[in-house]
Amino acid sequence: MPATFEYNLLRAVGEDVFISSQVEIRRPRLVSIGSHVAIDTGFYCTVSAEIGDYIHIGPYVTVIGGENGVLKMDHFSSIAAGSRVICASDEHLGEGIPGPTIPQPCRDKVLTAPVIFERFANVATNVVIFPGVTLAEGSVIGACSLVTKSTEPWTIYTGVPAKAVKARPRDKMLTMARELGYK
Repeated sequence: MPATFEYNLLRAVGEDVFISSQVEIRRPRLVSIGSHVAIDTGFYCTVSAEIGDYIHIGPYVTVIGGENGVLKMDHFSSIAAGSRVICASDEHLGEGIPGPTIPQPCRDKVLTAPVIFERFANVATNVVIFPGVTLAEGSVIGACSLVTKSTEPWTIYTGVPAKAVKARPRDKMLTMARELGYK
């Protein structure tokens, strides 16, 4: 294992970026990372990713979906420890044999859709997010929740499946972001 992550393999990388040496980004040429980003030990990513500024990805986060999968994380968003982001998945409905090693004519139907974190969207520990979900600006997903549908802005969600439980205040965060130079 290298002592540090090989940043030069990434499509783009900003300033003040820490990536643990114990991270596996399967397709680094498809990944761009902004500034002020920390990616902790155990992060595993197989998809194309656009990671904005002031992002934290906690330990042992998995983002799967292969070469056609897409993750977009806008500024000030985060994913906490142990969470799973699924950008593509076999449907498991009997159309074929599930699994990425199965030849295409025999393979199950695969649902592929981007997962998008808008600004200030945050995910707590051990959350699972399905393909095609957009976490709207300022939405938060509580620990151990299952997100199967897109969220509403500035709303907190919990449960299996995740449901809205209350509004999230936004004014102070938006003011601080403006102070950092973000509109």
